[in-house]
Amino acid sequence: MIRYLARRLLQVVFVLFGVSVAVFMMLRLIPGDVVDVILGTEGTANPERLAELRKLFGLDRPLYAQYLTWLGNLLHGDLGRSIRTGRPILPDILARLPVTFQLAGLAMIFSLVVAIPLGVLSAVRPETRLDSVVRIVGLLGLSIPSFWLATMLILLISRIAHGLLPTSGYVPLKTSVLGSVKSVLLPSLALAAPNTAILMRMTRSSMLEILRQEYIVSARAKGLHEGSVLFRHALRNALIPVITVAGVQVGYLLGGAIIIEQVFARPGVGTLILNGIAQRDYPVVQAGVLFVATSFVLANLTVDLCYGYLDPRIHYD
Repeated sequence: MIRYLARRLLQVVFVLFGVSVAVFMMLRLIPGDVVDVILGTEGTANPERLAELRKLFGLDRPLYAQYLTWLGNLLHGDLGRSIRTGRPILPDILARLPVTFQLAGLAMIFSLVVAIPLGVLSAVRPETRLDSVVRIVGLLGLSIPSFWLATMLILLISRIAHGLLPTSGYVPLKTSVLGSVKSVLLPSLALAAPNTAILMRMTRSSMLEILRQEYIVSARAKGLHEGSVLFRHALRNALIPVITVAGVQVGYLLGGAIIIEQVFARPGVGTLILNGIAQRDYPVVQAGVLFVATSFVLANLTVDLCYGYLDPRIHYD
């Protein structure tokens, strides 16, 4: 286990290094920079002033030199300062991170609570009316964009249940647990819809395959209770691919939260990244994307480590 964990952590380092290079270079491909945003690009800005500000922010240096400086600071735990505000980036990200994690975490809980039972019921009763309804709901969940669903939820709540659930703003957990959950309930539902459909379809297909296996037939032939056959023997093995997909979906939830936070005006990391992109605030965007990428790869590592619990046949060398 220790050797396996060491290998995976080494892979995480290489993945994050690749992410850092990719996001650093892609940001530089966007036309204009923060100096253009500050002084304008309509020909009214003084060229000398433009050059002076670029030198002040280090944007006149070669790209490799800028990257190595940023990477060196990063290895020392310094994410840098915002070019726009001059504030350290790390405190801003840590202050917004709970909002994004709470939003994505609640969306994942919704997805698992709804998807697994419906997927199991659909697999146990294939080609029935219930199965057809579950499959149609799954297809709709995959087809409806999260941002459109978010807009419809805002309109719906505003018209028929105004004041019941907030459509904007955020209440911190330390202020009120109930108020905090209510403030992220609508965006979590919008974010969870496509994820629920994916996990539901995966649960159904995985359960159908497991229920055809010989050891399930043998368990039933021995007279075991149907509930024991389904949940103790079938579901436990069927959850392995479901958890794999759920781990991958964590990254999509964190990425989707960027748009959902903007729609619902939630002060998360996604809003910080989008504002950084609009303002060409390179250090903010680089740090925000790196945090999201780190969360994604650590979630996948956690999923891999859960396999040994779900299936005793799996050993880590």
